[in-house]
Amino acid sequence: MTLPILAIVAGLVLLVYSADRFVLGSSATARHFGMPPLLIGMVIVGFGTSVPEMLVSLMAAMSGTPGIALGNAYGSNITNIGLILGATAVLGPVMVSSQVLRKELPILIGVTLLTAALLWDGSLDRTNALVLLAVFFVLVGWSVYQGMHSTRDAFGQEMEQQAGTQPLALKAALGWTAAGLVLLIISSRMLVWGAMKVAVALGMSDLVIGLTIVAVGTSLPELASSLAAARRGEHDIALGNVVGSNLFNTLAVVGIAGAVQPMQVDPSALGRDLLVMGGFTVALFVMGYPVRRAGRINRLEGAALLCAYAAYTVWLVGVAGQSA
Repeated sequence: MTLPILAIVAGLVLLVYSADRFVLGSSATARHFGMPPLLIGMVIVGFGTSVPEMLVSLMAAMSGTPGIALGNAYGSNITNIGLILGATAVLGPVMVSSQVLRKELPILIGVTLLTAALLWDGSLDRTNALVLLAVFFVLVGWSVYQGMHSTRDAFGQEMEQQAGTQPLALKAALGWTAAGLVLLIISSRMLVWGAMKVAVALGMSDLVIGLTIVAVGTSLPELASSLAAARRGEHDIALGNVVGSNLFNTLAVVGIAGAVQPMQVDPSALGRDLLVMGGFTVALFVMGYPVRRAGRINRLEGAALLCAYAAYTVWLVGVAGQSA
């Protein structure tokens, strides 16, 4: 089992590095072509940090391991809120100033409910997958509209400040975009192969592997970018990474995987993981959606998210131990 473990470790390291290079290159390229900072933050960065989940789930679906495909997407959503946002808020309270992000929080609730309704019959067929992708493209169109008409939004201002600290020539930006994408594909394949082999060797379900090792690994780009943004005081970027990534995961990641390879949904994913994901999403909405002028996720709420994530992970490990 040494080679599969090495493949997982090397795949994760390469995945984080290539995602960072892809986001850097694509964001710089978008700036060179005059894309507004808010639109870069909502679409380019949001898409870039979710590319690992997208490629890993696609590879898993094509390899006949639907548990990894779905577990990766839903596990990443749980990790984004419980671990990443929780850790970010513990380091310092996360202020929610962006009007755009306030609008996206209820949309995330609706998208989660839509996913549960489509998968409740225990299958993800191409029709369901195409519905998810259609909603995704509608939201992308809405994001483009918001990015073009909300130039003074707090999220856009933070993105503009960040862009000024990372100048990159157009040739270098295009090179990093292409190189990052190629490395993402290679590292995703390595990670899926290693995870499949480890799951078989340990007698664990591919769903649990997807929810734990793979989900945490593919969420590392969001963790790095959110913590870095929080240290710089860019709270809306930190929250935007989580909200944008979860929208991409729920709609595009699952939609693409299901469109390529329809799959049966493990009952555990419906009765346990979708409910947990929904609970974390509701908690994020309650904490982040303000009834006053500015929302705020404080340290105590961040600690509560971390504790809930730790309890869920322990639960999964216990389930894996029973099935092994």
